[in-house]
Amino acid sequence: MGKLYIGVDLGSTNIKVALYDEEFQLQGSQSVPVEYLRDGGVVEFDVWEYCEDLSRLLAKLMDGREGTALRSISFTGQAESLVCVGADGKPLMNAISWMDERSVEEAQVLSGQFTLDEVAKTTGQMEISPAWPATKILWLKKHRPDVYENTETFMLLKDYVVYYLTGKKVGDMSIATFSLYFDIYNKCYWQKMLTAIGIDESRLPPLAEPCTVAGTLRPEIAEKIGAGANTVVNIGTLDHFAAMVGTGNTEPGGINLSMGTVMALATMASDQSNLGSNVAVHYGFLPDTYVLLPVASSGGVSLEWFRRTCMPQVDYGELNRVLAQRPDCGQVLFLPYLVGTNAPEFDADATGVFWGLRQGHDSFDMARAVMEGVAFLLRKNCQSLKEAGLPCDSILAVGGGTKSAIWCQMWADVSSIPVKIPQEQEAACLGAAMIGAVADGCFESYAQASEVCVAIKETYTPNPNAYYEEKYRKFCALYEATLNL
Repeated sequence: MGKLYIGVDLGSTNIKVALYDEEFQLQGSQSVPVEYLRDGGVVEFDVWEYCEDLSRLLAKLMDGREGTALRSISFTGQAESLVCVGADGKPLMNAISWMDERSVEEAQVLSGQFTLDEVAKTTGQMEISPAWPATKILWLKKHRPDVYENTETFMLLKDYVVYYLTGKKVGDMSIATFSLYFDIYNKCYWQKMLTAIGIDESRLPPLAEPCTVAGTLRPEIAEKIGAGANTVVNIGTLDHFAAMVGTGNTEPGGINLSMGTVMALATMASDQSNLGSNVAVHYGFLPDTYVLLPVASSGGVSLEWFRRTCMPQVDYGELNRVLAQRPDCGQVLFLPYLVGTNAPEFDADATGVFWGLRQGHDSFDMARAVMEGVAFLLRKNCQSLKEAGLPCDSILAVGGGTKSAIWCQMWADVSSIPVKIPQEQEAACLGAAMIGAVADGCFESYAQASEVCVAIKETYTPNPNAYYEEKYRKFCALYEATLNL
């Protein structure tokens, strides 16, 4: 039997696993939703059950297959969720999700100790947010001293899952970049931040390059999921970075666009001169490389909010059919800042705005204005990348937003950058499996892997026009006008 490779996406909404043969034909996939415990700003999940769910998914994939054929299990997924591990290797409490906002005060405390310039020059981050694990550790020190004192190792979720499978503690540097205590340029933990939150690096996992092998499966895990004793676990990389691999975007020039609830862009820095702008920088998935990753919380969530709130009887299919008959929505503008905005303005107080409405407009016009507003936000972020000296040759788009041909064409027209839609939309899982295959020697390089594994099903060529140019100028002016309010 030929070789098999599994890619795992440790998502915030779902855990997804996909199995590929050595020709990278999909042989099966499984997923399970993540269940959260929510109480106000507190968002937790049972990390042990999370790992058990993963084991069950892997066992389903391998059912009826030869375990020795499985060469590797490679990971990708969310970054900031924190796991407090005791001396026995078990979690001392539920994992604290990246969505958890309990540490707002601690973020403010750290903001009083560190300038944003210092943070950016060390961690690549542009803000001190409650999402960062450093703020959660500081919260635990004050509010849960029992957990704080008894935690042997503070681990991020993906690193803990790797530990659960292999018994090896390693910290993926492309994930550590989201902790606020990792120096991305010197590739070490940031001692000044560790001192501020009251720990030393003996309580953190040893750092490792992304996309490297942590070890083989623990025997009991291999037996549980039906894998061979020599199946290795590759630590992989961040979900956005694995998606870059899964879309063939491993050189400067391409921009990965993930248009789900959140809009995220990711592109390789061509050299260090691209760094230090107003765009968040992260340690990349290849050694000594960097990825610029502007994230805008107002992505697909804006359109979903409007459809759910103002057009509950209209599905996306009907919405797109109606809009296909309308060339524009006139002068209606929408600022898609329903949850504030991070990149490129980092303005938490920004709000959503409709402007230019007249009685002749209807809900479909407003829906198109929402779609245009998100496209204008995409252009703003692409412009930030260009200003950082990055080539922007193409956009490789994945996520639910790509199901709308109208929206995809709008992105191309507004940004003046071709938009390409990969055949495989589960690009993170595919990219993770490709990472394992490259490490295993199945492919000589990511470039060769891309030739075999990645296909583009649609390309949207830009058609810049005066309508979008005028509205984009007004969009920017409208945001500036709201600052005085």
